[in-house]
Amino acid sequence: MTSQSPRHAFVAWALMALGVVGTAGADSPSEHATGLLVFAAASLSDALEEVDRAFTARTGVRVTASYAASSVLAKQIEAGAPADAFFSADLAWVDYLEERGLLKRGSRRDVLGNALVLIAPADSPLRLDITPGFDLATALGEGRLATADPDSVPAGVYARAALTKLGVWQRVSERLVRGENVRAALAYVARGEAPLGIVYQTDAHAEKRVRVVGVFPEDSHPPIRYPVALTVTARPETARLADFLTGETARQIFTRYGFAALAARRGDK
Repeated sequence: MTSQSPRHAFVAWALMALGVVGTAGADSPSEHATGLLVFAAASLSDALEEVDRAFTARTGVRVTASYAASSVLAKQIEAGAPADAFFSADLAWVDYLEERGLLKRGSRRDVLGNALVLIAPADSPLRLDITPGFDLATALGEGRLATADPDSVPAGVYARAALTKLGVWQRVSERLVRGENVRAALAYVARGEAPLGIVYQTDAHAEKRVRVVGVFPEDSHPPIRYPVALTVTARPETARLADFLTGETARQIFTRYGFAALAARRGDK
């Protein structure tokens, strides 16, 4: 019987604790440990799975991605989880890890942008203009507003900022159903458990059971940015993945899923 290395054991624990939503090219903890481990925001799951497969096909380097709220992932990295890269849905949690010396200096780059939208179930007849003072509370009826947790999860933080800027936060803040990540908030609306929700445009794009009621003005919340950075324990191949994420192949994939590609290079490494 071969024993697992400490890294293999920690990877197995981290993947079990976080609940891997998707993996690319790995079938066991020991196989996970031979490839790259990326901690990524839940909203990236569909697009990043395809990007990771393209990277593996190009380079032969396996990638495993573990998805959760950026806040949860940052805390796991702080606790010692052996991620090679952190792909966050906002700047704040990358700043958090940088301040603690857990990311490689100079490795972070902004890769993607997104938009914030108000959604309803696909069969909802609701029409609502998102303007200052819009009557979101009345539109909810007896229901609740689904968001990611506004105290820590980026999508929820953006949602609270937007509602505050538009002057409606106080009227709905006690009527939230808080998801552990943005995909959880999306699911509440998709299943008809909440009449309205606030998610990223890309989440709405990925779920046929919801429709977009309106798009929040860009100036109602901080710019939505997805930075990627290498951890201080990242293996050398991780730099190739970071380059690939800003290359033309990845740009085309991310754009197809509704993201705005912020950084583009000619060619892929």
